[in-house]
Amino acid sequence: MKHLPNILTSMRLVLALFMFVALAAASGSVPGLADRLTPETQFGLERWAVYAFVIAAVTDFFDGWLARKLNATSVWGAILDPIGDKVLVCGAVLGLMALGPQPMVVLPAGLILFREFTVSALREVGAGKGVKLPVTMLAKWKTTVQLTALALELIVAAWGAFSLPEDPAIRGPATLAAHGLFWIAAIITLVTGAQYWEQTRKALS
Repeated sequence: MKHLPNILTSMRLVLALFMFVALAAASGSVPGLADRLTPETQFGLERWAVYAFVIAAVTDFFDGWLARKLNATSVWGAILDPIGDKVLVCGAVLGLMALGPQPMVVLPAGLILFREFTVSALREVGAGKGVKLPVTMLAKWKTTVQLTALALELIVAAWGAFSLPEDPAIRGPATLAAHGLFWIAAIITLVTGAQYWEQTRKALS
């Protein structure tokens, strides 16, 4: 049981990879598969990608909760958990972009990727100097908002795969809600990035 949190975290990495490959394949970006990609296969890949993302996002809550509940926190888990989060978020963003042009998503997606890579670099530099960057409460909420927004964006992008109503009165508000939450996620992401930047600057001063 002590290894269960790390197993869930590792599973999140595997699911994130599967999700990205499935979305890339659905977009026709996998060599050798594009010519044989039927609408049914495309929709199937999109559905399984969304399912994988949702399951992976749920493990993000349970691995940390179980680690505390079972008193099974470990250095390996502390390393894997943020990596799993970033791989899942970045894989979803790139997979979302692969599904087709989405002008309202490009800017917040780019800002999120920029922040994630920047904070990863800050952590690496800080670790070399003996500086630790503790995860803030806002950063934890940031991950939750990111994952929720990305789930909505993936569902909107794969709308036809789930046989959802094409009625603009339904799809329009759903799309607007997904885009709005994604922009909120991007703003929170930038704020937490600025917080980590300031923490690192003060620590290295």
